[in-house]
Amino acid sequence: MLATQAGVSTDAGSELRAALRSCRTALVGIAAFSGLINILSLTGSLYMLEVYDRVLPGRSVSTLAGLTIIAALLFVFQGTLEVVRGRMLVRIGNQIDWRISDRIYDLVVRLPLRTRGGGDGLQPVRDVDTVRSVMSGSGLPALFDLPWLPFYLVICFAFHPLIGATALGGALMLVMLTLVTDRLSRQSVRKASSYAAARNRLAEASRRNAEVLIAMSMSSRFLERWRKLGDAHRRQQRIANDISGGFGVTGRMLRMMLQSAVLGVGAYLVIRQEASWGIIIASSILTGRALAPVDVTIGNWKNFIAAAQSWQRLTGLMSALPVSADKLPLRPPTRFLVVDKLSVAAPGSEKILVADISFHLKAGSGLGIVGASGSGKSSLVRALVGAWRPSRGVIRLDGASLEQWSPDALGNHIGYLPQDVELFEGTIAENIARFAPDASMEQILAAAEAAGVHQLVVSLPDGYNTQIGEQGALLSAGQRQRVALARALYGNPFLVVLDEPNSNLDIEGEEALTRAILAVRARGGVVVIVAHRSSALVAVDFVMTMTHGRQQAFGSKEEVQSLVARREAGPPGAPFKVVVPQPAAST
Repeated sequence: MLATQAGVSTDAGSELRAALRSCRTALVGIAAFSGLINILSLTGSLYMLEVYDRVLPGRSVSTLAGLTIIAALLFVFQGTLEVVRGRMLVRIGNQIDWRISDRIYDLVVRLPLRTRGGGDGLQPVRDVDTVRSVMSGSGLPALFDLPWLPFYLVICFAFHPLIGATALGGALMLVMLTLVTDRLSRQSVRKASSYAAARNRLAEASRRNAEVLIAMSMSSRFLERWRKLGDAHRRQQRIANDISGGFGVTGRMLRMMLQSAVLGVGAYLVIRQEASWGIIIASSILTGRALAPVDVTIGNWKNFIAAAQSWQRLTGLMSALPVSADKLPLRPPTRFLVVDKLSVAAPGSEKILVADISFHLKAGSGLGIVGASGSGKSSLVRALVGAWRPSRGVIRLDGASLEQWSPDALGNHIGYLPQDVELFEGTIAENIARFAPDASMEQILAAAEAAGVHQLVVSLPDGYNTQIGEQGALLSAGQRQRVALARALYGNPFLVVLDEPNSNLDIEGEEALTRAILAVRARGGVVVIVAHRSSALVAVDFVMTMTHGRQQAFGSKEEVQSLVARREAGPPGAPFKVVVPQPAAST
């Protein structure tokens, strides 16, 4: 659906090229405009040639006036074409941004769930901005003008072979200068980009944990890390700028020297009566115009490198995270959840965190997962809700694996309360309704009442229209957790997964949580709860214990609690009896 909406090919390796191909007509138009602009750029040279070779010898004022009017009109036409070309390039950059905008947001969302998350999570957004700014900048028109360099050189050779040879030598020197600029600055631009990403990550982490940094006097230590990253970033930026700026100045110097050299060569030819005075001036102007795009290209080379690297990163990410193929709609699940020999690894890692988990829950069941910290409970539930992909095994709802559902359709049947609760900037009603544009107030109220948060919300000055701020900052931790519980219950999902749902709740909140779990079971849903506190297990009928990522016991709550009690009462090191789950039903 994402690919269809954006109009982008589902072939991951060609998405950016497809976006660029969508602007093919405009690019052809820009190439045509560039051709006209470069032809019109001969106006100044030809005007000077005619003035020196025809007007001055003939002392004709009428000829001078006619030539001046024609030249003025051509200059106005050239300026108009350049304005149109610049505006077209801006719109091409915006068009590419628009066509891949949905895909970029998809990358930002999916990237932490498919990779280690060591990079800058917003780097794809910055990469698109870089590509768009270069497309809209002053450097790209110079690239369209570069192919016309031989055209100008041919005219210089037509004036005189010696003038053409001088211009050609200068052009080769500037081309060599461009290649050297690329070779010396590419690595510095890449390093500067990596340091900038690291500094952005540090700034975001510091912003999100400002209370911890201030309360425990950690800000000064992180300030030192900020300084080191800033120094490294500025050092690489300085190197890149020095190289680009230095060679840019060198290029302009060579171009001015070349123009003077052409004047000198022209004067020599006039002395030998092999050229006219008009050719001296015209060839000098023509040479400067011919080499101006090379000069501009060298000055913008750092930006070109940054855009090329951004393009490569985006292509790599799109290839690594291709658009999911459209899935056929399935009936809403109503019967059972099956987990069969499930193993889970963290995104971007091959280390198995959860191994060989199997259980079967029918509609109306509630499962409590218990175990020590680091036993793999949260990793397991992330796989249950489809956030993490299984390394092995399968998770099925009514016999269909999670991979057979489209993400949007699957999300409608799942309610998830993560261990680290984060709400989004907006109203309480929007957060409970998962920001659905067509959410009805009846469903929002039903979810809030099921979570026992209705009275809390209506006690606020603006009720359900209360703006909670970024990450729900205007609510307490317990209030955020209860609003997030209502969000998990919104729409009566079949599978409700709660990870430490009572970690910030008071007694009233825990009672509301118990009622909510019992209500989900009563309407035929399945509840899976990760808990350290036994109070969260009051409303479940099954319990599974985990140790070191493995399932130790599964069965009714009474059976497993009895096993745990016998183990704790037994001699140290006594083996723990494993309750093997019953085979999953096929219907």
